[in-house]
Amino acid sequence: MAAYQQPPPPSGGPQPQTPQRSYTCPWCGTVSQGVTLSCPACGAPVDVKLIVSKSGWYESPGIRDMAKLQFGSSHCQIEGTYVPVADMNLATSDSVYFTHHVLLWKDPSVAISTMPLKGGWKRMFAGLPLIMTQAHGPGHIAFSQDKPGEMVALPLQPGQAIDVREHAFMVATSAVQYDWFQTGIYFTTKSGDDTETHYPMGTFMDRFLAPQAPGLLLLHGGGNVFVRRLGQGETILIKPTSLLYKDTSVQMNLHMERSSGYQGGFWGGWSSWNHRHIWLRLFGPGRVAIESAFAPMEDNGSNITSSSPLSTQNW
Repeated sequence: MAAYQQPPPPSGGPQPQTPQRSYTCPWCGTVSQGVTLSCPACGAPVDVKLIVSKSGWYESPGIRDMAKLQFGSSHCQIEGTYVPVADMNLATSDSVYFTHHVLLWKDPSVAISTMPLKGGWKRMFAGLPLIMTQAHGPGHIAFSQDKPGEMVALPLQPGQAIDVREHAFMVATSAVQYDWFQTGIYFTTKSGDDTETHYPMGTFMDRFLAPQAPGLLLLHGGGNVFVRRLGQGETILIKPTSLLYKDTSVQMNLHMERSSGYQGGFWGGWSSWNHRHIWLRLFGPGRVAIESAFAPMEDNGSNITSSSPLSTQNW
């Protein structure tokens, strides 16, 4: 016997309603219909579970190969996992900006122009001035770093800002404003007549703000990326070169430790690199993200003669 089928409604009558689905991404909080395998804002898999270690760190969910991110009338497809590529299909009404060294390929229809940069000749990359470039649709354009790691997608809501360690930025949509500031984290050493100033996390830091409309920010994290949410007054010590990004509410200063068996005072006494450990102390509230593959820090071990605000500890 044939199964019973409900007859279609008469012409012009009410049509059956399709139930609306709703999915809230547990990683970035974006609400979508949940019809794709990944969040359309940050690329986190829809089945991602927020697992926090006993030390309080969350591992950033890796963006799956071929995941699509939506922004404006355009979309970005993340291709590959070892050295991922951001393949953007720009609509005529949309544009993005990026650092010039991450451009991989583009369609001839995509227009390229130089973006004015405040104090750009002071910002250096590999010994050359950092140039910020704009791309206008329509057409495809792709970006990639020349090293392995993770693509990190940060959707920014209106009024939201984020601070990023220099040279980690890849691409941002035009709705995101760009600025930079001096980190103010430094110490000066002296050996004989030679004086040198060290910036453990770099001289500058980038700041991105979505003032009125939502925007998308893409970063490159070396190795794996981990995030921790610091509470009010909570602090943590990280290696300065491991910092990837932080909320603007998170404050920072320099911290140094030395072996208690080492003799000598602070000024003119901390001269052996085997006994001196340099940290970045971060103060909550807010998010802090670090990368597991970070650059070694330079410290010539000479006597410290001055520094930015600094906390110390013996061990």
